[in-house]
Amino acid sequence: RILQDCVDNEDKRKPLTDEKLAEILQEKSYLIARRTVAKYRENLGIPIARLRKEL
Repeated sequence: RILQDCVDNEDKRKPLTDEKLAEILQEKSYLIARRTVAKYRENLGIPIARLRKEL
């Protein structure tokens, strides 16, 4: 849910990478690795940052 909110509120011209999402979640006291963020992102059907980029 928190991961989905982060992606929904990101700048579509500069989407957040898995590493940046992991840093944001750690700031919110969710100790989670980048690989885990990638796994959850894929489970939610959210594409990688490069594919979420809008011009």
